[in-house]
Amino acid sequence: MATTAKPGLSPESAARMRDTLLQWSAREVETTRKVLSAIPDNKANYRPDPNARTAWELAWHLVSFDVHVLNGIAELKLGMDFPDEKGKPKTVAELVDWYDQNFKRAADRIRSMTPEQLATPINFIGAFDLPAVAYLAFFNNHRVHHRGQLSVYLRPMGSKCPSIYGGSFDEPWQGTQSRT
Repeated sequence: MATTAKPGLSPESAARMRDTLLQWSAREVETTRKVLSAIPDNKANYRPDPNARTAWELAWHLVSFDVHVLNGIAELKLGMDFPDEKGKPKTVAELVDWYDQNFKRAADRIRSMTPEQLATPINFIGAFDLPAVAYLAFFNNHRVHHRGQLSVYLRPMGSKCPSIYGGSFDEPWQGTQSRT
């Protein structure tokens, strides 16, 4: 029986994909910062259900796993070993600052990867074996998923929900529309 070669992602395509996905991620991170910043420190232990994470647990998972994954992509090794909680932020402002600094540092590591590294497949917990760069899209979805969960917590915590993909009740759309 003959084996067929699996089509791969060319290094050049991987580099273009990296640039596009990091640009997309930067916009998503700005939106995530707005949602994180809306968490009231005095309500960080809010949970909508006994089986749900608290707002703080969800926020920390979102930012720490985001940075963890970017670093894993840069190291061509992904796993579920989460970052050490030493130095973990204690306030929402510290959390947003931690995210800003660490996301930028990790994204810069990916920017410095060679096209060949970006096209290298990485096995993730035995479930996926994708080119390194593909995980930028995969884990962007993870960020958006948990940010959506967190945004639902905001009003019950007494906060306002920022605009995410357009206006919200609390932050109406400020863009312009042309009428033709």
